[in-house]
Amino acid sequence: MALKINANYLLTPSTVPLRFNKPTKFRHFCVKNCNSSGTFDADNSRKLVLEVKERLKTQHHKLPVGKNGRDDESMILWFLKDRKFVVDEAVERLSKAIKWRQEFGVDNLSEDSMKRAAQTGKSSVHDFLDVNGRPVLIVQASKHYPGMQDEDEKLCVFQIEKALSKLPEGQEQILGIIDLRGFGTANADMNFLTFLFDVFYYYYPKRLGQVLMVEAPFVFKPLWQLAKPLLKQHASLVRFCSVETVREEYFTPETVPAIFRDEKTTQNCPQT
Repeated sequence: MALKINANYLLTPSTVPLRFNKPTKFRHFCVKNCNSSGTFDADNSRKLVLEVKERLKTQHHKLPVGKNGRDDESMILWFLKDRKFVVDEAVERLSKAIKWRQEFGVDNLSEDSMKRAAQTGKSSVHDFLDVNGRPVLIVQASKHYPGMQDEDEKLCVFQIEKALSKLPEGQEQILGIIDLRGFGTANADMNFLTFLFDVFYYYYPKRLGQVLMVEAPFVFKPLWQLAKPLLKQHASLVRFCSVETVREEYFTPETVPAIFRDEKTTQNCPQT
């Protein structure tokens, strides 16, 4: 699996840990689309949102409406900003994204339906935000094996939706961490790696702020050399780092994920 890089990762850690409430068993997650300042002023942005909305209604009337549907104005604005307010491109990207959500069954993914897959520990959403206020999606690559593509893809999308649903006000991106300790040739899966980045590129544009590749072993390097050209600009989002870097630069002692804690201080930190 894989993740990205952001120049703001050295911000001063927060002294107050931010904790999420546990989601209810049958919760469905809706992605927050924050209306941060864009290239256009509010009036022009509003006009373009309405134009895209009307185009989707007339050209793609069979697409669903409602949250994350063709009339979701916050989602429309997000894709407009991603496409630099070019209406034709936003309509094309949005129609494909909404159709994909419908065909993939994104809105049907829930804690209950993904319970068995989540218990494998392949991926999870951390209880705390990082020091930059971003929700954190953690992947343990050593627990991933090719051959379970459908289950892994659904779990991946479920966790992305879950992380995005926890975006605090004013935050637009998440942090991805791929723990590569214990990774071996049996865990290598180019198809899944490209699926993961394609999902972020086409359906969750600019939502992944950075990807940390933690303790990459020598056996991972050939896979990365093959994957890097396919990822294109996404490759620049990846930072290879150590467990110590994760602890010291991205979390406070109270909020660091349990799998990255220093064994000497584990007993003094709250469990997550």
